[in-house]
Amino acid sequence: MLDELDTIIRSSAVSTLFQPIINLNRRKIFGYEALSRGPSDSQLHSPITLFELAARSGRLFELELLCRELAMRQFQRLELAGNLFLNATPLSLLQPDHRSGKTLEKLREIGLDPQRVVIELTEQQPLDDYDLMRQATEHYRAMGFRIAIDDLGAGYAGLRMWAELRPDYVKIDRHFIQGIDEDRVKQEFVRSIIDISQGLNCEIIAEGIETEAEYRTVFAMGIEMGQGYYFARPRAAPPTVMRAELFTSDSARSTHSHLMRLSETVAVLAHDITHVAPETTTERVFEIFSGAPDLHSIPVVDQLRQPLGMVRRHRLMDVCAANYGRALYGKKPVVRFMDPGTVIVDRDMSLEQVSQLVTDTAYRHPVNDFVITCSGKYMGIGKVMDLLKKITELQIRNARYANPLTLLPGNVPIYEELDRLLEEGRRFAVAYCDLDSFKPFNDVYGYARGDQVIQTVAEILTTHVDCRNDFAGHVGGDDFILIFTSENWRERCNAILEQFEREIPNVYTQTDREQGGILAQDRSGSTAFYPLLSLSIGVVTPEPGSCESHHDVAALATEAKHQAKRLNGNALFVDRRTKPDGCGEPNPRQ
Repeated sequence: MLDELDTIIRSSAVSTLFQPIINLNRRKIFGYEALSRGPSDSQLHSPITLFELAARSGRLFELELLCRELAMRQFQRLELAGNLFLNATPLSLLQPDHRSGKTLEKLREIGLDPQRVVIELTEQQPLDDYDLMRQATEHYRAMGFRIAIDDLGAGYAGLRMWAELRPDYVKIDRHFIQGIDEDRVKQEFVRSIIDISQGLNCEIIAEGIETEAEYRTVFAMGIEMGQGYYFARPRAAPPTVMRAELFTSDSARSTHSHLMRLSETVAVLAHDITHVAPETTTERVFEIFSGAPDLHSIPVVDQLRQPLGMVRRHRLMDVCAANYGRALYGKKPVVRFMDPGTVIVDRDMSLEQVSQLVTDTAYRHPVNDFVITCSGKYMGIGKVMDLLKKITELQIRNARYANPLTLLPGNVPIYEELDRLLEEGRRFAVAYCDLDSFKPFNDVYGYARGDQVIQTVAEILTTHVDCRNDFAGHVGGDDFILIFTSENWRERCNAILEQFEREIPNVYTQTDREQGGILAQDRSGSTAFYPLLSLSIGVVTPEPGSCESHHDVAALATEAKHQAKRLNGNALFVDRRTKPDGCGEPNPRQ
């Protein structure tokens, strides 16, 4: 194994994977942690085995420096945004071959700004030399790096290290995040960590988030950043944007946010109830509540009919019921008692969009009612119970037509969406996506791996559609439909092909990847060679009024798909026809 370690270091035979770190408030990628692996066919493939052997043989710093350099070069080559988190074990700082400044030298050579790099200290073995640790971290900071402590709660002296080093970021060990939604002890531990971090001006990162329930609990507790399989697994080519449905409720995500354009708008929930002006006295609003026991909220609307917020019954009644409450505040304008968490939405927002907004707000402020506007003017209020009832009805309906493998909408919702766009006279593009040589792949690798490919394709497609304007559907098997009202549909299709080309080789064995395909039986029973899976996309852009129904659009899209499949490799074919007759021109993309 020592000879194998030597070969790995000398030949730089280390692969780098990246896992995104998410800013939960902004729902965007904050940065990436670089993770190193040995060769896939090696007994040193596991990072634990690899780094433990390097530590025992005195080559830990040498290996870490190699992994950092490869990670920095790959991070720069992929043009990933945000910050790069690089792992470093404190033990490597004590090794005789340790030389400070090597990481900065490589950064300058590569052209990466050190202010985008976070040195993540991973404590896996006892280390009592805190003076050396402080010197090392101060040295890193002087060069522009920031410092993170990994696996807080799992190491030998995590709290001591936190106090000594004063890092910029602290990662809570995955043990305290897994199942946190059901474990009050873990919740109390994490709350203590949050309290300490606020006092030390340190940001918390929750590691090991694997379920939506864990994400929701972590977010509700006020942790700003998270990382884990729920968002993305480590990959050589990681995602650059996060899918919007990751941040919606489970029921909304079960049919994906692309169904939201099939629902009614929130205007159907509007009730025009009593509203008051901002100068209305607290005493007057108290009287209104007293005379209407079923009234939970009263909107505050100015003279231009613009809503300023809402006054909640429970808050105002508590104020007035207190000793001298009415005497002290009765003549004061009620605007000072408005709810800081008032949700104000436009009548054209979908029920799913409003549900997501209300859910996110409810983590910090209780929400019973919300204000609905029309062009910025007060229209009425909506009740959360009515919203939940409508959402439930919608999800039950959509679940009937969702594909069970990908949970994307099936044929009925696809046809309804096309007919709706045709009826409205809207301009749109339809992309018919189909895998090439999928049957031979299924025959060789089995249906379980085939299902994995289908799910990967669904994930890629939904990553590159705008859930506010576009629609993703699953016709069945390896056929998908995308309906774009986004004007940049061509760029989105090309991005889909690029990501597919990067990711799909990973479903093959190394041997099949190297030979560029597989041997399988053709329809006649003879053995034939089939290249790696490719994706064909045929696009049509019907002119308003040119198609009578979804049947015409489907005919156009089907022909465009056939034309795309005639091209080699991953291909995009754009058909210029606007009716089911005429001719199109290919636009190959290899």
